[in-house]
Amino acid sequence: MTSREKHLVELVDETGTAHGETTVAAAHQAPGQLHRAFSVLLVNPDGQVLLQRRAAVKTRFPLRWANSCCGHPQPGESLAEAANRRLGEELGAGPVELTEVGIYVYYAEDPATGRVEFEYDHVLRGEFLPSAPLLPDPDEVAELRWADPTALEAELKVDPRSYAPWLGGVVNRLLRPSEPRSGATGPAMTPPGSSANDTAERSGGR
Repeated sequence: MTSREKHLVELVDETGTAHGETTVAAAHQAPGQLHRAFSVLLVNPDGQVLLQRRAAVKTRFPLRWANSCCGHPQPGESLAEAANRRLGEELGAGPVELTEVGIYVYYAEDPATGRVEFEYDHVLRGEFLPSAPLLPDPDEVAELRWADPTALEAELKVDPRSYAPWLGGVVNRLLRPSEPRSGATGPAMTPPGSSANDTAERSGGR
């Protein structure tokens, strides 16, 4: 078991209210336990979104294209802190301001690994500046590419098996934002005490 699989996640009910905690590994064992997660979409000035192809060593949906970054806040950790931590770990990206554009609750079984995703997913948008560096971790990310989100919706219908099962809902929330529901931290979020030069060091994610 990897170190991230031993980290704690926050168990929630269908309204996003926390009621306990468990490990990443336990939450993703069939039949799964509903827990808090986040999905970040970095958007460039042209409106394109950054996609990553998940590394082959991922325990859930390896080698599928997904949104820019995913993960789980640890119990008591803010979404902004957790998401910026994972942006640093996965992509080598500096902290960005994040806006929550909606909630996406979904369940998906990975036929390749037998693991499941059962997540109360906070969809977060971040603005990406073309001059910002990206240094993806090869243990996390196999490839990166930019995509038009509207065209991506069409691609997901034609070839869904090439993509992580949560990506369609995440892109839908980006294109059709909704008011944050219970459990959200507000429309705009920045990590407490962070600056453009902060480096995330702790690990944990999908």
